[in-house]
Amino acid sequence: MSISGLIVFIMAQIGYTGMVRMAGVNKYMSWITSMVIQTLLLYVLAMLNWLKFGLKAVVILGCIFVVVRIGTIIFRVGKLPFEGIHYFDVWMIAIGIIMGRILFASPLIHYDNYSHWALIVKYLLFQGHLPVAADTIISFTSYPPATALFITQFVSWVGFSDGAMLLGQFLLIWASIYGIFAVLRDRTRSTNSFVICFTVSIINIFNISIRMNNLLVDFVLPVVAAAGFAGVYAYRRSPWLQCATASLFSAELLLIKNSGTMYVVMLGCYLLYSLVTNGQGQRWKRLGKGISKTVVTMGLGYLPFFWWNQHVHATFSAVSKHQISTDAYKSQLAHESSAVIAKIGSKFLHQILSFNSLSTRGVLLINVGLLGAWIIIRWFLRKKNNLLKSLIASDISFIAYYISVFAMYIVSMPYAEAILLDGSERYLSSMVILNLLLATMVLVVAMDRASFEEDVSKRGIRSFRNVITKNVYQLSSLVLMLFASILMFSEINGVKYNNTLGKEQLPVQLKQIAQQSTQYNHQKILLVDPHFNDVNNYYAGYVGRYYFFSDQVVGQENFMMSQAEFKNTIKQYDYVVLPEWHRTFTTMLEKTYHQDYKTGLFKVTKDGLQKVNKINV
Repeated sequence: MSISGLIVFIMAQIGYTGMVRMAGVNKYMSWITSMVIQTLLLYVLAMLNWLKFGLKAVVILGCIFVVVRIGTIIFRVGKLPFEGIHYFDVWMIAIGIIMGRILFASPLIHYDNYSHWALIVKYLLFQGHLPVAADTIISFTSYPPATALFITQFVSWVGFSDGAMLLGQFLLIWASIYGIFAVLRDRTRSTNSFVICFTVSIINIFNISIRMNNLLVDFVLPVVAAAGFAGVYAYRRSPWLQCATASLFSAELLLIKNSGTMYVVMLGCYLLYSLVTNGQGQRWKRLGKGISKTVVTMGLGYLPFFWWNQHVHATFSAVSKHQISTDAYKSQLAHESSAVIAKIGSKFLHQILSFNSLSTRGVLLINVGLLGAWIIIRWFLRKKNNLLKSLIASDISFIAYYISVFAMYIVSMPYAEAILLDGSERYLSSMVILNLLLATMVLVVAMDRASFEEDVSKRGIRSFRNVITKNVYQLSSLVLMLFASILMFSEINGVKYNNTLGKEQLPVQLKQIAQQSTQYNHQKILLVDPHFNDVNNYYAGYVGRYYFFSDQVVGQENFMMSQAEFKNTIKQYDYVVLPEWHRTFTTMLEKTYHQDYKTGLFKVTKDGLQKVNKINV
């Protein structure tokens, strides 16, 4: 890692947060808001084919903002009030540093890292532009680049590695989670803040299939969306900030992945509700103004995604997987019989109604939690709250999301994947994570309003109904903090354990035998893998394409052939990669070329294989 590059990058983040705070952005929302702004700036520059310039310019601009902020502080212009440091601030910083260190030492193992998410970061960094039609190494050409752009900016300054990419993504995740604390009216009440911390630790359970040591965006989407909701709520007295936040976060969500559409619709609905509820004047006038502001806001948020779709259609002739294409949908539906749709639907229904499904358990947890909290606050504490309305809205969003996921399996997935509900638990858990965070935000707001002393300015160490309630408050704060910390350390240990298991995986094995290529090339490379599944599901090929940065990598497991066939097979390639001992390949190599190699990277010559440590481009 480049320490100097990291320092410059951190200075840039401080500069951006300082400037957005001067514009009225909440302290807790400032980090993720500034990252969203940087990502959108990078996106515009990348679309204009100025990405190389943008990777440097956006960070340098942030450093200039630091100088400007120092100047304003010296001359006492636009001074920002110090809001203090609270227990949850310390918890977030401590856990963030520990998790960040573990992630920086983590390898990338998951299949989808190599089919797209890590590959696109590497491509953007070393090619310096968005993919074009000739770059066949990128398969998922319709996937928007927002997360990849921010990670690319980070690694361009701190150095390229698996851990650096994971750390860059973690900054987005942790900044989003930090933004959720913006909903707290009284941040001195540690029970409320540690309810959020406890939920942060719980959502990792529903992210168990991905975890934070992968570059997949299924966890990024819900936490960024949750931060957007927190911002809209925090700025409820400032409509222009509400609309600006909703527009920025909508653009970001749509540019993270196409499936972000559902989150954007939810955010738009909440913006409309907030504008109407907190507006002034007669209800029908508030409704009219709210609708017009929401339409303009969400329209502006959609424009970057519209630009992206136009770019995809203009650049690539083939339809990529998960690309929004009505022609592709019609073609898919034309080949799907009603029996096939019914079969997929039956399996999908069985999964979402099964108590063995982790996402279904999450739905039940949200329902039971909100309903129980509503009963306690409404009937025992005699305080009105919005928990029941939030529960109904949550269930409606689940139903709508389930329908959209099912539609995705029908119209944009091959039958072989759709009938297995490939990735369904990951997709469904994303909505569970979002609604769990939203339910927590609603809960802590209701808890705050149900406090004995409603006026925050009058609260102190004696602002409790009696000694018993004070003791309950103190004990609950301690218990929540302990359990939140224990669960987060459990997640950290889980990542460490996965790293240990990953030492025998193909991506780690390649690092032990060859130097990674960073120059895009078309060298024909044969990757010999003794694991049939790795070859059959294209994992070996994707890992090899990423590591050697070539679009001509082929994974092969079967070498049961004659010596003549073996020699002809080898001659088709420029290099042969042997990450681990392969019985059949080693035997054929010895019989054909009289060479005894167990592992390594080899250049193909007329006399056999010549061991090298990197491919020459």
